[in-house]
Amino acid sequence: MLIDPKLTTPEYIRKLIVKLHTRSSLILIPELRDILIDLLRLDEAQQLALVMGLKGKDDPYEALKGLRIRRGTEREHAIADFFELPLPPLPETVDTSSETKIAAQYPLFPHQQLAANNVKQKLLEPPRRVLLHMPTGSGKTRTAMNVICDHLRSFDQTVVVWLAYSEELCEQAAVEFEKAWNCLGNRELSIYRFWGQRSLNLDEVHDGIVVAGLSKLYRIVTQDAYSIGVLGGRSSLVIIDEAHISIAETYRLLIDVLVVHNPTATLLGLTATPGRTWADIQVDKELSDFFARQKVTLQIEGYQNPVDYLVDQEYLARTEYRSLFYESGLELSDKDVRYIRDTLEVPEKILDNLAEDEQRNLRIIVEVESLAQRHRRIILFATTVSHADLIATVLQARGLSAYSITSNTTSLDRARIIEDYKRDSSDTKIICNYGVLTTGFDAPRTSAALIARPTKSLVLYSQMVGRAIRGVKAGGNQTAEIVTVVDLDLPGFSSVAESFKNWEDIWE
Repeated sequence: MLIDPKLTTPEYIRKLIVKLHTRSSLILIPELRDILIDLLRLDEAQQLALVMGLKGKDDPYEALKGLRIRRGTEREHAIADFFELPLPPLPETVDTSSETKIAAQYPLFPHQQLAANNVKQKLLEPPRRVLLHMPTGSGKTRTAMNVICDHLRSFDQTVVVWLAYSEELCEQAAVEFEKAWNCLGNRELSIYRFWGQRSLNLDEVHDGIVVAGLSKLYRIVTQDAYSIGVLGGRSSLVIIDEAHISIAETYRLLIDVLVVHNPTATLLGLTATPGRTWADIQVDKELSDFFARQKVTLQIEGYQNPVDYLVDQEYLARTEYRSLFYESGLELSDKDVRYIRDTLEVPEKILDNLAEDEQRNLRIIVEVESLAQRHRRIILFATTVSHADLIATVLQARGLSAYSITSNTTSLDRARIIEDYKRDSSDTKIICNYGVLTTGFDAPRTSAALIARPTKSLVLYSQMVGRAIRGVKAGGNQTAEIVTVVDLDLPGFSSVAESFKNWEDIWE
C-alpha cells in the first residue's frame, strides 16, 4: 500500500492471484478459495451460498469459507460452475494396500507341487531313482519340468537327458521344456533334439538338456558305447517318459550305460501306469525293482483314489464309459490264446478279420455319427492301418470332417491334420488313427474317444483313454465319453480310475 495504493484494489489482486496460480487451484486450495470468496460482492456471496445449499445464513462469507469441499463431489462442480473455472481430471486412485499378488508364469497345481517336492526329496538320497506315477491328463510332464528346472539351477553346468520312444513324445517334451526354462531358468543353455533324422555330436554336449529318441540312442550304444558313456558321465539326471517300457531289454541296456556307471546320476521315470502287464506280477515286479520300489504318486487327503479328486476339481473330465458289445464269431486257437496271454496284444490275422467285418464297421460308424452330434473333437483308435483309412473315408463320404493318421501318413500330412484338428472352431472334426496318437498327442478339446482296437494291455488302454479326458482346468472339457468296442471273445477294460490302482501291491 505504501509503494502503490493501486496494488490493493480487488481488480489488481484478482489479476495477481491468477498469474501466480492455475485457474483451477483457485477453488481447489482452501486458502485461495477463501480469498476468492472475500472478493465477491454481497449479492454474489448470497447467490453462491444458495447454490451451495447454505440457505438462510446471516453471514454468507463465513458460511462459504467454513464449507469443506471434496474432490469429485457435487459441491466442487457447483462452485467451479459458479466461477466458470475448469476442474482438472481426478487423479487415479493410489493403491495403498501392502500386499501385491504376482502370478506365476509356469505354475503347478497344489497336487503337482506336492508330487514335485516328494520327487526331489527322493532323488537326493540313494539309490537316487524314483518313478512319478500320475494319471493321464494330470500334468506329469509339467510337474517333471519343474523338477528339471530346479535341478539345472543347482548346477553351474550339467546335462539332463530326456528319453522317449516316439517322435511325438520327444517334441512334446522339447516344447514344454522351452516354456518352462523361459520362466524358471537362471542362465542361457541349449536344448538338443536328437530323434528321427536329426544328428548330434554327443561330445559337444556340456550344458543343457538332450531330448532323445530311445531307438536313436540305442543304435548308438550298439555301435559306439563310448560316446554314450561320455554323455552319461556328464549327465546328472536322466528322465524316461512312459517308464513302464524301461525294463525292455533294449532300453534297459541304454539306461544302464547312462546311469549305472555314474554314481552321482539320478533317474526319474514318468508314467500313468506303473506296470507293464495286467496280470503277470513277475514282469511288473521287475519294473518296481528297477526303480528300487520308490514311487511318488498323488496323495490327496480325503480321497482313496486321486483320479476321483482330479475329476471333482475339474482337472479331469467327468467321463462316461460305455461298451459297444459285438459278437464277431471269432474262434481263437490255442496258439492265439497263448499269444494274447504273453504279449497282451491280439494276433494280426484276427485284427485283420475284425477290420474287414462289415457289421462291426457299421456299428462303429453309427456310434461315431452319434458322438458327432454331442462332441466337436473325436478321436477313434482303429483296429489296423487299413481300418483307420476305411473308417475315415466312409465318414468323409457321409459328410463329416474325418482324417486318418497312421504310420503311413507323411510327417507333413500328419502335422497339417493335427493342426487343423487343434484349431479353435465350432465344427466337428474326427481323427481315425492306428498306432500313432496313443501318446504325445496333446489336444485337450478332445472330448470323445471310440476305442475299436482290442487289447489286453491296460497300459495301452489307459493311454488311449487319456487322449479325451482332460478337464476344464487343464484346457479340456466338463464331460467326456469313452466308447470301447468289446469283442465278446476279447474283453477289454472299463475305466482309468480302476486302472490307476492296479499295480499298487507290487510297489509296497
